[in-house]
Amino acid sequence: MAATYNNITSSEDIMRLAFEASPDGMIVIDRKGKIVFVNSSIEALFGYQREELLGQEVEILVPERFRRQHPQLRNHYLEAPQTRAMGSGRELYGRHRDGREFPVEIGLNSIDGVNTPLVLAVIIDITERLRAQEMMRLAVEAAPNGMIISDGEGRITMVNSLTENMFGYSREELIGQEISILVPRRFQQHHPRLRRKYYQHPESRAMGKGRDLYALHKDGFEFPVEIGLNPIETAQGIVILASVVDITERKQHEERLKSALHEKEVLLSEIHHRVKNNLQIIDSLIGMQTLNITHEEPMSVLIESQNRIRTMSIIHQMLYQSQDFSRTETAAAVSSLVNNLATSYGIDGNRIQLEIDIDDVPLPIDTSIPLGLIINELVSNAMKHAFPESCSGSINISLKPIPGGNILLAVTDTGVGIPDDVDLDMSDSLGLRLVAALTDQLDGEMSVQRRQPTRFDLCFPLQNEIV
Repeated sequence: MAATYNNITSSEDIMRLAFEASPDGMIVIDRKGKIVFVNSSIEALFGYQREELLGQEVEILVPERFRRQHPQLRNHYLEAPQTRAMGSGRELYGRHRDGREFPVEIGLNSIDGVNTPLVLAVIIDITERLRAQEMMRLAVEAAPNGMIISDGEGRITMVNSLTENMFGYSREELIGQEISILVPRRFQQHHPRLRRKYYQHPESRAMGKGRDLYALHKDGFEFPVEIGLNPIETAQGIVILASVVDITERKQHEERLKSALHEKEVLLSEIHHRVKNNLQIIDSLIGMQTLNITHEEPMSVLIESQNRIRTMSIIHQMLYQSQDFSRTETAAAVSSLVNNLATSYGIDGNRIQLEIDIDDVPLPIDTSIPLGLIINELVSNAMKHAFPESCSGSINISLKPIPGGNILLAVTDTGVGIPDDVDLDMSDSLGLRLVAALTDQLDGEMSVQRRQPTRFDLCFPLQNEIV
């Protein structure tokens, strides 16, 4: 190798070595179109030995269908030689020794020879590139969405037939146009800045995430779209593949659903409002009836019935005021019904403390009403029986989610307790029988501690689905 360098005596030798080392095919022709130099890459590219090419007219490497007009094009270039791509905008082909054609790119450069100007042609076989482009074209065409490829300048280089149908343009009308032709006019001013910003950090992502996007049809109307952006490395640099989906039907369906949901909410609101009003009317009628009763036992029965009705009324009132007509805000509902009971039974807050510890678990109405009635019965019993005469103490109502997807209701009082001779399972009390029936309705289990303190525990599953 050292000897080789020692033999380099001129710039011509340096140029010859540089040409020979080039991975691209390099060929030099004189003004008459005769080949005066080729490198080994040309030999590999065209299948000729260099001795077979030197002195031949360059048309030996041109497909026969182009040979007749090629000398004229060659002479035209030699009249005003300059560095440029050959056949810009046209497909170029070379001819292999075995007669087959292959696509090429050719760059032309004028160089000064010893006695005459020469032309250097750099030839690249682009068969693999075109094959890759064809595979991309087929993939783009077969895609179920509108597909648009644009270059670094924002000009459209490829679209599929779905894009033509979606935007109303033919393929020929779109190729070469700026991508902004498909952007609504109200966004066109800002679109180039957003495009340049994306090119600074290209990545696969949804375009305009979190915003409503619209596209512009050829006829001038806008339609909603979803767009996914994907940068693709090519020999010509990064291009952007945009996947476009027309979501007009989806938006229309969403609007119909929103409208139907709003109508349903209005209907449910009206239903809960009317149920609450009807319950209040019944409550008022019972209240009027108590004015004519002097005996304690029927008065107690009416008050208990009135409290049950008020409990259901409170739950419907909560639903009427809620944004979700399928679920109640449990803490507010329980607080309201307990305060109502305290007022109804004339509880002295200094003698009996009411403690409410409720986790605000939204419950479906099919659970809320029986649960509210159970709380009504258990708290009513504690208020009526746990603190006779001047006894004092506390009543605690707790509602908590527990492991396993269950809810635990605990009603506890520090009163005198439940006598041992009271059979809770065989009691004639309407309230206790109601509690047992409602516990079954909730698929729950009730356990009782009679004293120190008296405690009713109800465990029931949290119903996530509303039927």
